Amino acid sequence: MRAALVALLFCAPAAAAGIAPAPYDEIAALTLGRADFDLLPQRPEPGHNFDHGLAFAGGRIGERFAGQRLEVIEQAPGLPHDRAAGTPEAPLALVPGAPGQGLSVSFHRAFGSNALYPLGPRGFPLAEARGEGSAAFLFAEDSCAVALRLHTEYLDDLGTNAGHRGEVSFTFYDRDGRVLGRALRSVPGGISEHGFQTEDGAARIAGVLVENLDPGGVALDDIRFGCIPRLG
Repeated sequence: MRAALVALLFCAPAAAAGIAPAPYDEIAALTLGRADFDLLPQRPEPGHNFDHGLAFAGGRIGERFAGQRLEVIEQAPGLPHDRAAGTPEAPLALVPGAPGQGLSVSFHRAFGSNALYPLGPRGFPLAEARGEGSAAFLFAEDSCAVALRLHTEYLDDLGTNAGHRGEVSFTFYDRDGRVLGRALRSVPGGISEHGFQTEDGAARIAGVLVENLDPGGVALDDIRFGCIPRLG
């Protein structure tokens, strides 16, 4: 049943090999690319604000890709989120968010390290903005696999997150801005791990767009990318 559900959440162009789920631990152990945020000084929320994107060894992070427009949608009244609409231009390039609506990094107690928060429409430094934006990852070289860890947490009116499910989407692009595949994950509160790879193992993933409809926002950490070495 679980395998069937995952298959339903993935879509890819019929004429090309698409994107398939893969174990986070396997990708983390066998790929060389890594993006975490621990070179920055640890600061409590709201932390560091980045209006012009963020670089890491092997790539950069922005809000969306050039050619896409930013829309604001509401998961519920008064809870705005960013959504990137439209088709990226070729070659794939990043666009940062508006001032105060790009990215922030702060110390995250659950991860025990710095984590990335895509900032939403409310803007830095408001807590209501943290984790409510979109994050676009552009890799310097095409990857075969990508994995990351997410933290989601939403407290209801009773102060609990029992039964909490938040939706996070992943869209994978090639260097020409074509969609390789999409995945929608319904994630529980707390830390979850997500891994993806090209179905044929080829290096095609130039960028990934991460968007969420989680009312408590999302934090991202421990991004891994690259190609898994073939044995034999």
